[in-house]
Amino acid sequence: KMGNAESNAYQNHLSRFLPEEQSDIDGIFDTLSGSSGSAGAKNGKATKKTVTLAALQAAYTREPLPEQMTIRLYNGMKSIDLTGKSFGLSEKITKEQFVIFMSNLLKGNADEKITIITRMISKTEGPVKGKQIQEFTEDLITSVVHVLSYRKELKGWNLENTRDSASGVKALASQLLSELKLADGTKPVSPQLMEANFDQSVIEDWVYRVPQISIFLSVVIRQGLHVLHSLPDQTKDIVNLVPGCKGIKGRRLVSLFDIPSIMYINSHLPAELQHKWHLLFSSRIHGESFSQLCGHIVNKGPCIVILRDLDGYIFGGFASHSWEVKPQFQGDNRCFLFSIFPSLAVYTYTGYNDHYMYLNHGQQTMPNGLGMGGQHGYFGLWIDSDYGKGHSKAKPRCTTYNSPQLSAKEDFRLDAMEVWAVGDPPESAGTKGKKSILDVDPQAQALLEMAGKSRQSEGLREPVEDDEDDD
Repeated sequence: KMGNAESNAYQNHLSRFLPEEQSDIDGIFDTLSGSSGSAGAKNGKATKKTVTLAALQAAYTREPLPEQMTIRLYNGMKSIDLTGKSFGLSEKITKEQFVIFMSNLLKGNADEKITIITRMISKTEGPVKGKQIQEFTEDLITSVVHVLSYRKELKGWNLENTRDSASGVKALASQLLSELKLADGTKPVSPQLMEANFDQSVIEDWVYRVPQISIFLSVVIRQGLHVLHSLPDQTKDIVNLVPGCKGIKGRRLVSLFDIPSIMYINSHLPAELQHKWHLLFSSRIHGESFSQLCGHIVNKGPCIVILRDLDGYIFGGFASHSWEVKPQFQGDNRCFLFSIFPSLAVYTYTGYNDHYMYLNHGQQTMPNGLGMGGQHGYFGLWIDSDYGKGHSKAKPRCTTYNSPQLSAKEDFRLDAMEVWAVGDPPESAGTKGKKSILDVDPQAQALLEMAGKSRQSEGLREPVEDDEDDD
């Protein structure tokens, strides 16, 4: 009877996979177990063949996956308890364990994933410490970045044209861990978090509320073990995990973003904007000029603004609408502010006011600059038209976005700035996109002509870059 129950469970798990997915999994198991499709595999009785940790390491460590993650995957496979009594006895993975592991992590619900994830966090039963969850989360994020880079799935981003991922891994892990709640519903703070004990139900709640854990695991398995990666993906999350990157190629620019922060910020954008980012402005390419900034970002659709102050803090905001030069607030409640370094976080609208985004230039009576959240003279994020100066005022929080002070000092000096258009360019961008601030604002043109500077900006207009050369 035991054998029947066992094979029924196995068949149920097997039936979750399409025929071509089954043969993909069979093929990988056969390769790992050092044999190729025998009759046993066909009728589900493939109990003879097994996979060892050494075989997994030989196949995957060093290139697709960091060693630590290979060991964690092995511990997860080993934790699949087929009989109710052989837990942890065998050092070898059977075909059933392998299939059930794949089924639970790629097709399962939070319940099914949780036991495996707990074993991947710690080999021993019982509660786990916050520090162990942190190490697991950092390993997971590191593995995602590593495997996407190895498989050339970063869609135009790479480890050379982005900030070092190591600090981004730590920042994203801290952000995901900040969602951990103790059994009494409270969130432990940092030093306390490391030593606190978390039982399975708490980890289950966390995995349930933090979708990135399941998404990242799925990527590590699909791309790391190279299983089910070529079949049409049912999960939209993975498709837009990293947006396509345009406009950076051949520019020798290292973005202010790192790969983990790109994934995190992208996940907060409206779904229809997550597939592509296009560099519109970089102070290191286009120069430190407010006119240049406006000329590159006006009427280009929704954008992400990111900047670094002279103290090294990196932060910015998402503008849900095209920037327009005008003395009124613009945008809607999809706008948000964010911090990248020293901590990673997104701050969304409070409903207190509608001061989402503001851009003005060359006006006598209203403040000139780019702002998001708060109010005139007291923005959550402000870049002055006297380029290079800005402020982030929030005592104690920005009224529009509930964000804290994002810069190191309330009034900061700007070190570098980038603006990325997200999603597809607006219909009108074909014509409007070629205009500079001088076309948009005749007053600015007149002022520049009086100062004898009108020709400079003309010469700085860039040829509109063709998307195709950037793939």
